[in-house]
Amino acid sequence: MKKIKPSFEIIEPSFGSSFYYSKYSPNANNNAHVWHYHPEIEMVFVNGGTGKRQIGSHISYYTDGDLILIGSELPHCGFTDETTGNTNEVVIQMKPDFLGANFLGLKETKGIANLFEKAKYGIAFGKDTMRLVGPILEKMSNQWPFERLLSLLGVLRELEQAPDYKLLNAQNFSFEMQAQDNDRINMIFNYVKDHFTEEINLEDIAEMANMTVPSFCRYFKKATKKTFTKFVNEYRVVHASKLLAEKPMSIANIAVDSGFPNFSHFNKVFHEFTGKSASQYRKELKSII
Repeated sequence: MKKIKPSFEIIEPSFGSSFYYSKYSPNANNNAHVWHYHPEIEMVFVNGGTGKRQIGSHISYYTDGDLILIGSELPHCGFTDETTGNTNEVVIQMKPDFLGANFLGLKETKGIANLFEKAKYGIAFGKDTMRLVGPILEKMSNQWPFERLLSLLGVLRELEQAPDYKLLNAQNFSFEMQAQDNDRINMIFNYVKDHFTEEINLEDIAEMANMTVPSFCRYFKKATKKTFTKFVNEYRVVHASKLLAEKPMSIANIAVDSGFPNFSHFNKVFHEFTGKSASQYRKELKSII
């Protein structure tokens, strides 16, 4: 079986700045499909559209845009592709100490330090906060470096006070492991991302990780707080959710295209994850969109 290495992304700050800033037009983010990690904290604002999040072991579907904060070394994929339908995408990447080693120790910045700590799990912010800071993030593309820095500090201040957020991965979850362990779990995630529509054999995955099946199952559960089977099924259900919202396909065909050759099994797993049937989910999502 071919082994897929995770991508370690090297990030350079924008010219004249202590952090990286980029505003992408629709479908222009070339890293959108790449499973990667980096020491920088990453903020992503997707202006409109619908898509899929994969951050750590969390997988979910978003509608009408997204605002995410991703902690240092937390592996993730991009959030937009040719089907997202977003207006544009803003990406900011910054080292935890990009303003100096002592900056987050100040009384005035302890809230930002707490925000960065929560970002280890991945944070998704609600629509109210997105509407508040989204325009600020977009205007930063036309600002001089000093103005842009002040805008970023203002955004971080709003995020640390925001009441409408959720942590995407379980408490006590993190990838603070040995380097070889980080590479191993990322390799597994990469494989699932590329092959979830196919049959995934547990024995093959364990062999790819150079482990026995029982050892691999214990390892994966400890690292991600969920079983490997649940992780794969979750990935397939989220993909099915995206197809239900965006494609005029039959539910039976969506089940097959999402890696569920058994339709009854698809119905059971989909209901377990969403609390509703696929047809009910499609009806409710269309009324929202």
